[in-house]
Amino acid sequence: MSPDELLTKKDLELFKNELFEVLRPFREAQGLPQQKWLRSSDVRKMLRISAGTLQNLRIAGTLTYNKVGKMFFYKAEDIEKMLNGVEKKSLKKKS
Repeated sequence: MSPDELLTKKDLELFKNELFEVLRPFREAQGLPQQKWLRSSDVRKMLRISAGTLQNLRIAGTLTYNKVGKMFFYKAEDIEKMLNGVEKKSLKKKS
């Protein structure tokens, strides 16, 4: 293998960006919704909760997630649904 055949992280990053630019018009033309995924740290900051509370939400099934390796990812729309559900439940208790 010659030195000019080696790929660097920078080469791969440039390729990824170029590929996304080429594919963007196709995705937008199909009208597919852009999926917004959040990491655990983002969700904790947004909801102002601890890591333990977030874990309890996962265990209870209150908040759906996807796990990739050791990282948890959450759909923004699922968080919104959960929050709307909490608001509805709290309104019912007050009545």
